[in-house]
Amino acid sequence: MIIVTGATGKLGSRVVERLLEHLPAEQVGVSVRDPGKAADLAERGVRVRRGDFDDPASLVHAFEGARQVLLVSLDRAGEECVAGHRNAVDAAVKAGVARIVYTSQMGAAHDSAFQPCRDHARTEDLLRESGLPWTSLRNGFYADSALRFLEAARHTGDIALPADGPVAWTGHDDLAQAAAAILTTEEGRFEGPTPPLTGPAALDFDAVAKIAARATGRSFTRTVVTDAEYHEQLLAHGAPAPLADLLLGVFDAARAGEFTAVGPTLAELTGREPAPFGTLLAQAWAERPAP
Repeated sequence: MIIVTGATGKLGSRVVERLLEHLPAEQVGVSVRDPGKAADLAERGVRVRRGDFDDPASLVHAFEGARQVLLVSLDRAGEECVAGHRNAVDAAVKAGVARIVYTSQMGAAHDSAFQPCRDHARTEDLLRESGLPWTSLRNGFYADSALRFLEAARHTGDIALPADGPVAWTGHDDLAQAAAAILTTEEGRFEGPTPPLTGPAALDFDAVAKIAARATGRSFTRTVVTDAEYHEQLLAHGAPAPLADLLLGVFDAARAGEFTAVGPTLAELTGREPAPFGTLLAQAWAERPAP
């Protein structure tokens, strides 16, 4: 059995759907904080169990009988994130899981300027220390993050953000298909971290402005604001200070070249070229037009 954590989230839900294209439902299970939100999966024959990263015993129960667990990284930062991942790794060991596959990030490093990348590096340390076989998916930076940065520009036409650097923005659908391919093909294809699983190009926001213009037929400008100005803007719009600090880390890390890698592995796993950012932007904005 393959167990997927975070199976009602953007990535986890897509992975489950891809798994069900290849496996009978009884070979797929999910670990979710609220089983009610996965009732549709239960109706389709998927095993649904409560698994809370702050309740280690629940994770052991959720992972029972699993050969592999896809550990979808938590949407947290710092010690709170790593502690939850530690609970999940320990639970996998106690449940007798044969392999953990973890959704890491292409920039994972202890000295990254971006807090989540430091958290991924610490989680990979936990996996090394666990004694279990493990695979860490070095996923490209989610394209959804770029779209959130662009939300104000949809209304103003001005991409007013701090100085940045090229980022290999990557779509959830491609990453989900790659994760499912790794989970359902010969185990051990990747021992430890994978090569970067990225979209086809690394783009800075100057390039993104041109792509947005082509996709929409509108004009977009790119204005560079200082880090301090952006931080103040985030606080003024109600962002907590830790979140504002974290978001600034994206730009700091991008300027340092932490997200520039582009490689062929994602395409090799999925059998198709990853969706370019322009396609992802056009699809997202068509589905949710600006007011």
